[in-house]
Amino acid sequence: MADVKKIATRESYGNALAECGAEFPNLVVLDADLAGATKTGVFLKAFPDRHIDCGIAECNMTGIAAGLATCGKIPFISSFAMFAAGRNFEQVRNSIGYPHLNVKIGATHAGITVGEDGATHQCNEDVALMRTIPGMTVIVPSDDVEAKAAVRAAIEMEGPVYLRFGRAAVPVINDKPDYKFEIGKGVLLREGTDVTIIASGITVSSALDAAEMLAADGISAEVINIHTIKPLDEELVLASAKKTGKVVTAEEHTVIGGLGSAVCDCLSEKHPTPVLRIGMQDAFGESGSANALVEKYGLDGKGIYEKVKGFARN
Repeated sequence: MADVKKIATRESYGNALAECGAEFPNLVVLDADLAGATKTGVFLKAFPDRHIDCGIAECNMTGIAAGLATCGKIPFISSFAMFAAGRNFEQVRNSIGYPHLNVKIGATHAGITVGEDGATHQCNEDVALMRTIPGMTVIVPSDDVEAKAAVRAAIEMEGPVYLRFGRAAVPVINDKPDYKFEIGKGVLLREGTDVTIIASGITVSSALDAAEMLAADGISAEVINIHTIKPLDEELVLASAKKTGKVVTAEEHTVIGGLGSAVCDCLSEKHPTPVLRIGMQDAFGESGSANALVEKYGLDGKGIYEKVKGFARN
């Protein structure tokens, strides 16, 4: 996909907020001294009276957002995933999740593609954390089109939402006339008969690349984009598992508690199926360029292809 247009989903996040600002006058954006990095500065420029810089105080920012939600506002809190989900977990759980307030969490710089910032800032555990909070919707967009649609959908729904965005530019793959985003509904991107690859975030484009390589080996791979990890599109997951008999999950996240776990929870209860989980294997990341890390941890098209090829043939 070298010639495909690439855009970082954090850019999409900032642009979507600005685009929705005029349409939703109750929309308020809060940031923790990172407006340039999270791209909420785009909203700040367009609506300076509705952007609040809370300083490097993410937990306090969450409390402010909770208060704003009780007054009828639609607040988005923005920070790096490590801070928005990690440092902030107690406040998100107790001040947003427990009272089920209409607060949206825009978490940028997630996963190993934070790159040179290293393991301390590469949050590969955030989806697992957010999935455990009752009533929390968890969305991991795969590209610019999906990220913008996810922001709008989060605004239009009532209740807490965690949106996961990345730092690195990723291929635009959903710019199709028939593309439709719906919370809780996955997208079938490619039909197949031998194995199903279920992916989220940056690994969706990698899964499509892998499917092309597998086809050259005579292996027909079905590719599904699961942008909403919670609630999971169980109907689509089950239908594909029954069709192909083997399932692979791919995510830029630990295989513990993320997409792979969500899919296994579903299949183990309703249709036991062999599953291979591709992602961070109970390991921290390390410093390096985003591309080098994606390749090293096997999350690029070639890495997924190599793992799926053996699994599909066994």
